[in-house]
Amino acid sequence: MKLLLHVCCAPCSIKCIEALRAENIEPTLFWYNPNIHPYTEYRRRRDALKEYAKSVRASLFLDDEYGLRPFVLAVSPDFGSRCEHCYRSRLMAAAGFAKDNGYDAFSTTLLISPYQNHDLIKQIAQKAADDKEIAFIYRDFREHFRSGQKEARSLGIYMQKYCGCVFSEEERYLGKK
Repeated sequence: MKLLLHVCCAPCSIKCIEALRAENIEPTLFWYNPNIHPYTEYRRRRDALKEYAKSVRASLFLDDEYGLRPFVLAVSPDFGSRCEHCYRSRLMAAAGFAKDNGYDAFSTTLLISPYQNHDLIKQIAQKAADDKEIAFIYRDFREHFRSGQKEARSLGIYMQKYCGCVFSEEERYLGKK
């Protein structure tokens, strides 16, 4: 199976890649995260993934769009529903890239985080799959989250402190998540 794996960050990718390889699936990594702000954070996460992908000999495609203004415009004024937009934009991009480039299916490392809305991710990914006429491969990677984080720390991989958008960083400081 030729699988495109949308990757939100290097730490979340570690155990997803391992689990897929254990199934004899060699994922191609896909970076598309215009939701990550500010630019210095975006760059740190992207560069950490580039280094990690190289270290584990994983193919990586970068759709390197820093999208502060489009993201804020898309979620304004209802910042409370920003996660839905965030998931949709990234998963539609992954599904489209997979379809346009001859992949059999796509998935996402977002499925490893216990802090993400897992049901919403599945729903949006399946809709993207249906719209783009490509398979979505669902895996519940959450049981590997802590061990993946531990491994990332031991490898010295950059570990972010918030989900990605400037609003999630604000919530971190306010103690809301």
